[in-house]
Parts: sequence; C-alpha cells; structure tokens
Amino acid sequence: MSSVMKDFQDSSHLYGSNAPFVEDLYEQYLQDPASVSDAWRAQFDAWQGAGKDVPHSPVIAAFERLAKEGGSAPGVATSAGDGKDLKVLQYIRAHRVLGSRQSQLDPLKRMERDLVPELEFAYYGFTDADLQREFSPGSWQGQKGPMKFGDLVAAVKKTYCGTIGLEYMYISSNEQKRWIQKRFEGTLSTPSFTAEEKRGILERISSAETLERYLHTRYVGQKRFSGEGGESLIPALDTVIEDGGGMGVKEVVLGMAHRGRLNVLVNNLGKVPADLFSEFEGKHVHTKDSSGDVKYHQGFSSDIQTPGGTVHLTLAFNPSHLEIVNPVVEGSVRARQHRHGDHTGDKVLPVLIHGDAAFAGQGVVMETMALSQTRGYRTGGTVHLIVNNQIGFTTSDTRDARSSLYCTDIAKMIEAPVFHVNGDDPEAVVFVTKAALDFRMQFHKDVVIDIVCFRRLGHNEQDEPFVTQPLMYKRIAQHPGTRKLYADRLEAEGVIAAGHADELVTSTRAALDAGKPTNAKIRYGLKPALAVDWAPYLGIDWRHEAITAVPKPKLHQLAERLTTVPENFKVHPTVERILATRREMGEGKVALDWGMAENLAYASLVDTGNPVRLSGQDCGRGTFAHRHAVIHDQNREKWDSGVYVPLQNIRQGQANFVVIDSLLSEEAVLGFEYGYSTAQPFELVIWEGQFGDFANGAQVVIDQFIAAGESKWQRLCGLTMYLPHGYEGQGPEHSSARLERFLQLCAEHNIQVVVPSTAAQFFHMIRRQVIRPMRKPLIVMTPKSLLRKKEAASPLEDLATGTFQNVIPEVEKLNAKKVRRVVACSGKVYYDIVAERARRAIDDIAVVRIEQLYPFPHEEFAAEIARYPAAKSIVWCQEEPGNMGAWHRIQHYLQRHLRADQALSYAGRASSASPAVGYLALHNEQQKALVEQALTWDAKASQEAA
Repeated sequence: MSSVMKDFQDSSHLYGSNAPFVEDLYEQYLQDPASVSDAWRAQFDAWQGAGKDVPHSPVIAAFERLAKEGGSAPGVATSAGDGKDLKVLQYIRAHRVLGSRQSQLDPLKRMERDLVPELEFAYYGFTDADLQREFSPGSWQGQKGPMKFGDLVAAVKKTYCGTIGLEYMYISSNEQKRWIQKRFEGTLSTPSFTAEEKRGILERISSAETLERYLHTRYVGQKRFSGEGGESLIPALDTVIEDGGGMGVKEVVLGMAHRGRLNVLVNNLGKVPADLFSEFEGKHVHTKDSSGDVKYHQGFSSDIQTPGGTVHLTLAFNPSHLEIVNPVVEGSVRARQHRHGDHTGDKVLPVLIHGDAAFAGQGVVMETMALSQTRGYRTGGTVHLIVNNQIGFTTSDTRDARSSLYCTDIAKMIEAPVFHVNGDDPEAVVFVTKAALDFRMQFHKDVVIDIVCFRRLGHNEQDEPFVTQPLMYKRIAQHPGTRKLYADRLEAEGVIAAGHADELVTSTRAALDAGKPTNAKIRYGLKPALAVDWAPYLGIDWRHEAITAVPKPKLHQLAERLTTVPENFKVHPTVERILATRREMGEGKVALDWGMAENLAYASLVDTGNPVRLSGQDCGRGTFAHRHAVIHDQNREKWDSGVYVPLQNIRQGQANFVVIDSLLSEEAVLGFEYGYSTAQPFELVIWEGQFGDFANGAQVVIDQFIAAGESKWQRLCGLTMYLPHGYEGQGPEHSSARLERFLQLCAEHNIQVVVPSTAAQFFHMIRRQVIRPMRKPLIVMTPKSLLRKKEAASPLEDLATGTFQNVIPEVEKLNAKKVRRVVACSGKVYYDIVAERARRAIDDIAVVRIEQLYPFPHEEFAAEIARYPAAKSIVWCQEEPGNMGAWHRIQHYLQRHLRADQALSYAGRASSASPAVGYLALHNEQQKALVEQALTWDAKASQEAA
C-alpha cells in the first residue's frame, strides 16, 4: 500500500461514524466541483463514472463496499499528501457538534468553560505553520472555495464559540442541518441590525428593566416573581410576534409560568399598567361567581399591529404548576388552527416560555414534546423560549437541578434544534429568535431558544438569595444589568447619543406613573374575526332542558351508515359479527348494547353539524373492544388505506369526527384536550382513560384546570372524561376511577359527575352535553361488564323518546305502600342488587338509581322517597370501600330529604387503604356481602363499614 493510501485509510472517514465527513465533502463537490481539491475532484469524478450523480447512491455504494471489504480507495490523494484536508472537515464537524461547550454563554462568567480537546486544531495535528495554508472547507456554508486555515479557524470559532451556542447535529434530516449551517455559518452567527433596529431593541430592554424596578420600589415586598436579569426575553418575544405576523401568522398563543409574567403582560401583550397596579393594591373587580387568582397566574388577550397585519395574542392562564400549561396551550392552538382552516400550522403559532429547572425537571415537558409530531396533536411546531437563570428554585448548581449537561437536552428526544444564547447580548438573542422562528415556519417542528441569563432577586421578593447562593449573588450584585451593558455598547458604536438610554428609562417611568401602556403597537378594542362568542353559554342552569331524543327513521338511517363498509374491504370475522348484530339493533330487532348507543349518539351529532373529538389509549377499538369506531381491513396495513371510520362517512358535508389512539400519556393528553375544549365550545371533546384510575397521572390538570378553571379564571369548558369504573375483581389498579376525588372537587356547580347504567342513558347523556348550551366538564364513570350485559341494553325506542334521567325510579311494579326499605345506588351494583332481590322474591325493597351524583338531583330524589310512605330505612349501597366512592359526599344530600321517622345507613365494603382487593375469591366474597347488607340491613355492620 502506498504511503498516500495508508494516510487515507488511517484518517479515513469511510469507517464507522466518520463517513459523514466525506459525505459533506461530496455534497460540496456536487454543488461546485471546483470547491474541492483536484485529488478529491478526480476521485469523485471516477466514482460517478459517465453519468451525472444527482442522488448519492453510486458514491454511497462505493463507501459501503470499501467499509465492508476493509480496502483502500485507489487513486485517492490529498492536496498536500498529509491527510489534513480530511482533518479540516473533522475540525469543522467537531465545532458543529461540540462548539456550544466553549461558547460565551454565561453573563456572570462564574464557571470556566470546558476544555474540549476536539475544538483545538492541535488535536488534529495542525500547527501554527498550517494557518497560512489553504484547504477546501468541505460543506462549510461561509466562504466557498479554498480558505486559509487561519481564516477558517476564526470563522468557525466566531460561529460556534461566541455568545451563541448551537446544538443540532443530532437531527436526522440533512436538509434541516444544512439550513441551520447556512443560516449561522453563512453569517458567522453575527447579527447585522440597522441602527434603528438596535435602538428598538434597547427600548424594549429598557421598558422591561424599568417596569421591574418600578414595581420593586412601588410595591415593596409584594410577590411578583421578577424577571429582572432576563430582560432579553421581551425583545425576543416581540420578534416572534412581529416576524410571525409578517409571515402570515394570525394568532399567537403563549404559555408560561410566573417568573417574568407581569413583564410579558405589560410590555408584550399591552396590559394597561393601571390595571396591574389596581391588582397590586387589591382593587380587583369581584364577582359572586369568581374566586379569582393571583396576578402572576392570570391570562390575557390582546391584538398587536405587525408588518403583516394584526396578530391576536393570548396568554394562557396557568397555576403554579409551571410546565403544566404546555399541553393546554397546544390544545388551544390546535382548536384555533381548525377554525382558521390551518392544516399546516402557518396561521396559529404556539409559544412556550420555560424556566431552566422546570424544563429539565418536569415530565409534562417530555410528554408534550412527544405529542408534537403525532397526527392527533401536532400544531406545526412550537417555539420554546427558556429563561435560563441558572438557579431554578433553590438549587445552587446544576448537580442538583438535572442529570444532563444542558437543561435543554430533553429537546433532543424529538430532534429539535437548540440555540443557546447569552442574555447579555440582546442582539444575539433577537438574531437566534429570528432564526428559530424561520426554522419553525420552514420545517413545522419544535425549536428551542435557551436564553442564559440570571435572576436579580430571590425566588420571590420576600426571599433572600444570599442565604443559599452567596457567591453567585455577589456576582449578580456587581452586574450592571443587561440594559446598561447594551446601552454603553450602542453609545460606543455611535448608534445612540449620550443620555439617550436614560431618556428611555425616564419616559417609561412617566408612562408607568400615568398608568399608560408601554407598547405602542397594541391595538385596543379589536374583536378578531374568528373569535368564539361564549355569550350563549353563560349563565345556563344545569337543569336547562335539552331535547336529546332522535326520531326512529333517523336512527335507522344512521345505523345503516354505521354498519356499512366499502366493497372489497375485508373485515375481521369478530367485527363482522358485531356489525351484523348492530344492523339488527338499528332496525329495532335487538336491544342496543353500549357501543351501538354510543356510536349512534356521535353519528347524530356529526349529522347535525356538531364535531366530535375522542382521544385516549385504545379509543378507536375501545379498551374493552366495545366501540369499533375504526374498522381495519384484514388484507391491508392501516397506513395503506387499511382503515375505515363509519362515523366519518355518515353523509356529505357532515361535521368532523376524529378518534385518536393517543400515545401512553395521561397528563399531557388530558391537558391538550382541556386546552382544545376551552377554544371550541361547539365541539364534543372527550378524553377516555384506558382504566379510570389512569386519571391519577393527570391529577394536576383535573385539580387546577378542569375543576377550578371557571372559578379562578372564568374559563368555560365542556370537556368530557370517560373513566372506566366498576368492581370486577381486577385488583386495586383497575377497579376504581376514584369517584370520591371528583366528588370532593364538586362545588358551585363546577363539574358534572354521572354514572349511567343503561345504553340509552349513555346516548342521551352524550347528546345532552352538546345540545344543552351549558359548558361544564362532564365526568363519566363508564362501565366495563355493563358494556355487554343484556340487562343494560336498551330498546331503540328509548333513544327515540325521553331524555337523560338524573334519577331512575324503581322499574318493578311494587306496591309502594308496602315498601319498607329504599336502596339508593349508582352503577353496576344496581344489577347485582336487583338480581339477588329477584332470586329471593323480595317485594318490599325498592331500588333507586342516582345516575347524576353532581349537581345532585334533589327534586327527583325527594320525589322518589315520597313515593314510599312506609319505608323507614334508606340505604346507600356502593361497591367502593366506605372511605371512597360517593358515600361521604352523598350522605348529606340523602339525609336532607329523609323524614323524621327514617334512618339512613350504608351498605358496602369496609374502609380500606387500597381501592380494591387483589384476590378474586375475596372480591366475590365482599361483593356478595355488600349486596346481602343492602337487602338485610344490619345496623352494627353498617356502622362498622361506614
């Protein structure tokens, strides 16, 4: 082997992970053959052969063959015969991958930057003597053609090791990587703003800092979670909004936690300072229907004038649970995109603002990112802005805040590029923000901007940070502030005159003193064309009547569409039998099971113009194989037209029906559906838990948004939750949907909690949720065994007449005067009670089903009790343990309607730490005992169980 060939093989990029280097060089050759050395050009010419190579297949095949055979590449030579052409490519690639580790990102300059040997040219055998030599820079997107190595080193360092640090080489798409390289290498990561643009950035920074300091002196000691130290967020956010408007964005929906929120409200969204001051001074406008929330959790909406027209801004309400707002924003964006007919995400843009510790630490960030490119949840990419104050809440260094090098490393999971930037360089912040937005609009995927800054004050304004971070806060105390640094820089450049920066502060303070807006681009009093009018849904009482029955001819027609599949569509034999049976149900020949009643309800809604969105794990088929809303062709894959959705084929021009088998997430998916439903009141939005207790993983969404959102923030929401619930002997984790937790959250008619026991009830309940102009969350304890239980099936007539019954009276023709006991219950246990009553031929015990537990139907229940004048015993029977289920909440409602001669008792499982036992035999024994107790009540046993 010649020495040249040995040099080539020793440094070859054809082996292992080094192949991309030569591919870079080859792509450079394809763009301009003269841009590579004569030796490489001759080799690439030889590999191409006679034809022109547009795809890389001939060369890639040669690479693979050489790697497999372990041979050399005959005829390959380098410009100097020492292999350094290839090492130049290695040097460039090392900076593309690792350059951020030596970037000048920390405004406090606390930590020495990592020494990364791969970023030093000596690591590759270069010496100072090589700095004047010329080399081909391969796919470098700056200067084309041969460059002096010294010039290339300077360009690479300026691009990747300045105040901007880039991470993107893990992205699979070469197109996306090339785009980033062209954007940053082509400019050497150096902004080129006009003097006017620079003055605009300074004005925004000045407004941000002045507001923080104004509040600090005017409202001493009051919590506000200052954003001082991270002021560059304000011009960055302005850039997203204004540049987005220039690209055709019509709406921007923002989500953020409390840090810096007041500044964003005033300086970006245009909240009138006088209104903010009133909140600080406790002069809120109270209403009897609102509990309110603290000022740094409040949402807001406004309109801003941009180069492309008016953009509507919405800041989502958010509790102190930081990142939990992420999926809520995404859901709201998806709904708004539907209203705009925006299928690509070009008109409605989600923007999420994070803290560094929360972004790295909270699982909902990962769950939300995992949604970003899925069919049912994608929004065309999110712009993430991280206000990285390097401290989080109380952690003193990154060893306690995360296990990864950067707080942004979670974003690599979805191959989102990360642009780190020093917050003390506002021009660099705006520069990367522009690039990030352009990337998002080009590729419709998430992008992350990590603004490395600091936190001037403690976690809140009552916190003393020197107690736990003394050295860090000594540096912060000596820091002049981003505004001062930038103002001095512009004055030195001659962009502003001496004193101009102080004038900006003075004018902002004057506006604040007068309580006037600080953002001149806000347009007050506008109403967006596609804004939802919530007026028809306000003040509707839960007893509002709704006609939910559907005429029989229409039911026949809908059933026929639901049970018809296209020709040459091979249906699974089991599903084929189900469809055949459902045809008979639709014809009135067989009682309707749960799945058919449910599908008919959806069909009736989309037929009359009401969209339906159903999501959750296993929703298409149904966890218990009962729904079959999606039918699969047995001869084709589902991504090859192998699925058919009857509910999407009810009639021409029908409303949309979407069913989504979600990823294995509860918190993010439920948050997404909540956000969606708050922006789409005319659509039935449903989240189904695979099992009811899976909702435990989304408890923050339930507590902070679903149950309390209307009271705290006046946000109406018609979200429906299906939670399989019922004691079937499946153990602690698959029995209880934690009914007691939902009832504990009930107050002020905030949510509806329903336990339907028949197919017809389910049908009417679904339709009522849309047809009745009341938008309250609906929590449904859905059954498991009842899905196929004959006694729970309903005749077609029950769908064509009647409505949802909050209370179902005794169905047997008992002699009311002889009834000595009334058993009240909900759900599956009803069928166990009446079956045992029939077996024993008992005729003096009435069984009443309470189908809606909240708001409690007092009138209906009182009427049922009054039907039985001889009944001295009223029993509440439930399957759940005494400390769970409905008992502790419902007993007070039941007691209210008892006569003085009546006693209320409990029949059910004894109180327990676990929701259910894990042994089937013990389950059966307990079930039998509680039914026995309901029918042969024992005072002592009832007291012990309760």
